[in-house]
Amino acid sequence: MSELPHVTIAIPTYNREKWLVETLAGLTTQDYPADRLEILIIDNNSPDKTRELVASFFSAPHAPKYLLETQQGANFARNRALAEAQGEIIVYGDDDILMGTTWLRELMQPFVNDPDQKIGAVAGEVVPVFPEGCPDWVRSFHDPQAFREDIGPTSTKDVPMSANLAFRRDVLREQGGWDTNVGRKGKSVFGGEENGPMHRMRQAGFEVWFAPLASVDHQMPSGRTTMNYVKRHAFDSACSRVVGRVNLDRDSGRSSIGYLLSRFLGNILKAIGFTLVALVNLLLLRRGEAKKSLIRAWRSCGYLYQIPQSLWS
Repeated sequence: MSELPHVTIAIPTYNREKWLVETLAGLTTQDYPADRLEILIIDNNSPDKTRELVASFFSAPHAPKYLLETQQGANFARNRALAEAQGEIIVYGDDDILMGTTWLRELMQPFVNDPDQKIGAVAGEVVPVFPEGCPDWVRSFHDPQAFREDIGPTSTKDVPMSANLAFRRDVLREQGGWDTNVGRKGKSVFGGEENGPMHRMRQAGFEVWFAPLASVDHQMPSGRTTMNYVKRHAFDSACSRVVGRVNLDRDSGRSSIGYLLSRFLGNILKAIGFTLVALVNLLLLRRGEAKKSLIRAWRSCGYLYQIPQSLWS
């Protein structure tokens, strides 16, 4: 592929009008040929004015297309975009990312220089930012991906975020798209949706590359910096990792029993250990450190909740 590919950018969204407007401002002004760019905004039953917001950008240099996906869940929205996409490359992003005008060109460079089509996916950098402020103890849970400093393949252990992630459309379709048993659904923060596509891509022999200059800022509103939210995210993320691993094992014809039992025993010890560390930090009046330990203990509780259900299912 020696020229810029035809690209579809897909943004699933749920009730995020305040943040989506800034994402659209960046997407619709990309330095990219108009005849090679399609932007899909997939509204997952938002009660706000998402439809009207998308319509307000219809006269932009790259006008977005509005789609309504009534099956609740971010992965239903991602699969809807995959089915509708006209581009040979489909780029997924979150509805609260900010980017410069050359972001898409940078993200496409690995595909452009891959005549043998060995690259199945390309991830860009995701930098968390906190426009409404952030406690130090929460900030410690958020770092850029930083897989490498230059363009190149990632390790098989690296799982890029879906906030800034491109796929060869037909390859992703052939591999079944996104698993609708995981991922966010409405107010749920049941994550881990990237694990399945990344695993299947690599199992099929495709490389997953990282393009650090294709960077986006991932806006984290104040609602995501509270103790209640961070606890819920930690718990749900642990649950999703269990579900995702069991699904991968099932697809590969492997048993998950060994994984589940080892994770269960390990997380009993982690839950107890992190709780004790939290108590010690409270006694030492180190409230931030105590909160971080409690979050890690609560993540272990997510494993302990989900593993028995997966064993019995």
